[in-house]
Amino acid sequence: MARSFNQVTLMGNLTRDPDLRQIPSGQSVCSFSLALNRSYKDKDGNWSEATDFVDVVAWGPLGERVAQYLTKGRPVLVSGRLQSRQWEQDGNKRSKLEVVASDVTFLGGRGEGGDNGGSEPAPQSNQKTNKDVVIEDIGDEPINLDDIPF
Repeated sequence: MARSFNQVTLMGNLTRDPDLRQIPSGQSVCSFSLALNRSYKDKDGNWSEATDFVDVVAWGPLGERVAQYLTKGRPVLVSGRLQSRQWEQDGNKRSKLEVVASDVTFLGGRGEGGDNGGSEPAPQSNQKTNKDVVIEDIGDEPINLDDIPF
């Protein structure tokens, strides 16, 4: 039998703040949920929007970084694999399909998409900030290759 391929890449926004826990062995596990928006044409040809929700878990140092830096509403790119879990609760068998993250890329700027913790408001787009880069004109003189140190 051939090996299977189990890899997913999702881009969405956190639906809640990440939940960081320690399992009895002491390893960290962080769980969070993503909202994935999509557009489609309905049977009448009109554009509609729908949102899918996917649960994600991140283990160890990756989970600790997610819990430290991400908050509800922040956009992220998650790469990982699908995993199915089964358990019994109140005599009923339950199951869940979730993504086990192998990489989480933080998208957007700080505070984008969520509460920035009550810190100072974001600067207006017409105001100059410390992040502005000033490029000075160096002239049209040709570069002398002997001046390069390597």
